[in-house]
Amino acid sequence: MVGALPGSYPLQRWAWGEVLAVLPAPVRWLRPGSSGLAFKQNTDDMREASSRVLIEDLVANGATVTAYDPVAMPAAKRALAGLAGIGYAESPLAALDGADALAVVTEWQEFRSPDFEAIRARLKTPAIFDGRNLYDPAQLKRLGLEYYPIGRAAVKAGP
Repeated sequence: MVGALPGSYPLQRWAWGEVLAVLPAPVRWLRPGSSGLAFKQNTDDMREASSRVLIEDLVANGATVTAYDPVAMPAAKRALAGLAGIGYAESPLAALDGADALAVVTEWQEFRSPDFEAIRARLKTPAIFDGRNLYDPAQLKRLGLEYYPIGRAAVKAGP
């Protein structure tokens, strides 16, 4: 493991459990996209970023992670150096190409109003794991996306 943080962070525990319950392993995982790598928006701080532990756990269990962050990618590359199974995309949508699902980890402004139809078209499984509760569950259900928000009930796609 690369610079592992304690596994007691609620976001990592929640997301990892949800991923295992919903998606088959190995998972090609979009970490950001509507996600981000940094500890919080408007920074490149990776010291206590939830993405670090989650990515390390996913990769250790056979996942391939494709990540995007508007600011923190250089810092993430340093923090996760040597970790096999992680790649970096040039845009949020590029990170989704071939991904099984989307994970929202950082609350970046640009992730608040994404093109959900474009997201759905790129995902193998139309599932969003939202660790920041950015989206309206009813809207995602109408658009045919499964939605797994932290601390709230999951929403399955459909009318």
